[in-house]
Amino acid sequence: MRLYTSPRAPNPRRVAMFIAAKGITDIETIEVDLNAGAHRTPAFLALNPMARVPVLVLDDGRALSETRAICTYLEALYPEPNLMGVDATERAFIEMADRRVELHLMLEIAHCVRHTHPGLAVLEQPQFPEFGEAQGRKMRDTARWLDRELAKQPYVAGERFTIADITAFCALEFARGLMKFKPGQEGMPHMQAWRDRIA
Repeated sequence: MRLYTSPRAPNPRRVAMFIAAKGITDIETIEVDLNAGAHRTPAFLALNPMARVPVLVLDDGRALSETRAICTYLEALYPEPNLMGVDATERAFIEMADRRVELHLMLEIAHCVRHTHPGLAVLEQPQFPEFGEAQGRKMRDTARWLDRELAKQPYVAGERFTIADITAFCALEFARGLMKFKPGQEGMPHMQAWRDRIA
């Protein structure tokens, strides 16, 4: 299998971290230079017409995109260590936590960064700075919710490390780098302690 990735982007990083947590070593990685527009070339668009990374090319040549779909596929191929739930109930609660983090925290961070950071103007045209700034404020509301969750439990989805921790960690690392967001400095000590443990 081949994984088309861009290591600084949060979604490819989620898949890379998932692969590392599983101990998978037989997937070739190919870096896609987003700033150079490599994701918009005809060759890449043949793999993913949405022009997004990551993309996992299977041994039969089919291309699988979307982070969660790739992780679900890899979880089925490599069931241990389990990162997505061992039964229907655990799977549902892990997915709920993962989706909350992805569709709120990560998406708010992405909107903030893509619309306010000059370095990402090449990827987001037109940029809407006021929208981006509003998303940055919403992200902090979501982060405060997650800080309260982490005050009650050691991991994002409960008592053990799961895909939800990978998603949250990659989102926060993206915010740390491009938004200079540090939970501990913004009154979120539980999230800071969790982040430091995961790192």
